[in-house]
Amino acid sequence: MKKEMVILGGGESGVGAALLANARNYNVILMDQGSLIEGYRRQLHAAGIQFMEGKIDEERLLNADEVVKSPGIPESNEFVKMLRQQAIPVMGEIELAYRFKGSSRIIGITGSNGKSTTTALIYHICRHAGMNCAMVGNIGYSFARQVAEDPKELYVAEISSFQLDDIITFRPDVAVLLNITEDHLDRYDYRFENYVNSKFRIVMNQEKEDQFILNIDDEVIQKYLLQNPIKSNQLPISMKQKVDKGGYISNDEMHVNVNGEQQQMSIYDFALKGKHNQYNTMAACVAGSTMDIRKNKIREAVQTFESLEHRMELVSTIRGVEFINDSKATNVNSTWFALESITKPVILILGGVDKGNDYALILELIKEKVKAIVCMGLDNLKIHEAFSGEVRLVDTASAQEAVAASYALAKPGDVVLLSPACASFDLFKNYEDRGKQFKDAVKNL
Repeated sequence: MKKEMVILGGGESGVGAALLANARNYNVILMDQGSLIEGYRRQLHAAGIQFMEGKIDEERLLNADEVVKSPGIPESNEFVKMLRQQAIPVMGEIELAYRFKGSSRIIGITGSNGKSTTTALIYHICRHAGMNCAMVGNIGYSFARQVAEDPKELYVAEISSFQLDDIITFRPDVAVLLNITEDHLDRYDYRFENYVNSKFRIVMNQEKEDQFILNIDDEVIQKYLLQNPIKSNQLPISMKQKVDKGGYISNDEMHVNVNGEQQQMSIYDFALKGKHNQYNTMAACVAGSTMDIRKNKIREAVQTFESLEHRMELVSTIRGVEFINDSKATNVNSTWFALESITKPVILILGGVDKGNDYALILELIKEKVKAIVCMGLDNLKIHEAFSGEVRLVDTASAQEAVAASYALAKPGDVVLLSPACASFDLFKNYEDRGKQFKDAVKNL
């Protein structure tokens, strides 16, 4: 008899999980308390998968053999609580995909900042080397959809803390942990250690033959390692000390050593600029080396990589004013990195849904580099409290207003930087929508 599987949530991960479970002969129903995107409806219809919108069938949910929940649904959700009480197995889409990936390998990337860029760069390195690979997870296609529709020998997966919360046996061959800074604290009972533990779940199931690439300059990571043993082979990256294996940067030269294979490269050859991107590039080069990719292929890929949309993306220069779209900066640390990498005077567009932000982290950079802050959100009180008296503040309620106000404040040689430090759900569907509206507004100036 077919096993009953309920998918909770009808976004990319939920629909991907439904397609995979259906292909593996489960009896599947997808449920979403909201409404689905039309494209997802069509895909589910085409695959003959049952779904319901605007409600949850409690009886059917509690009769499921297994449940896959969207990473956006917290443990505090009433239906998740019911499932836990009934001891019905609940997992994430990443876990389901892992179950059916076969002999394929996985490079899993997590961190508070830089994971999309690093994931895309690792994928670029692997693809440039001719590997049969796909980029999946929190970026682009869901892991489960890729396994269902177009399986590959290697998956390069960006994995968020929410996704890691729902793994059980998931075990990447190579795990990458870039950094840990305060983020999503609203989801973790405002306890930073809960979030830290969540990030380290990426190595939870690793064994000694697996690789763990980690930033040892990150004090939070260092502290965790002192108190918790890690089974896998550690490949540290650093800009503060030389390491025997892994990677380090000294005197503007990157040194990588994996399995006795050594590589040197000038940081001036990196396509990605800024100190934070030196960590991202180093992590990607070490990851490429674990795949036995030749040094010249890694070098070529690092030199030819183009940065991601919505991540420090130069939109246009209008009358000497540069407009940069960093909409993916959904926490204060991301905004810190963005400001740190810019040398020109900045008009900064901030604001959105606050996730427990501590704006003191960017106060010094604001004083040093920012001429004015243009607030773009429904509630800008916290931004005003943090920066009133330090810098000029202007309130706006749309991307168009924010761009117009920023352009009016800017002079030739200035940078207008959209790096909001907040989630986007007050005025926009998501950070992509926010970035797109920003770009459209710039083009209409």
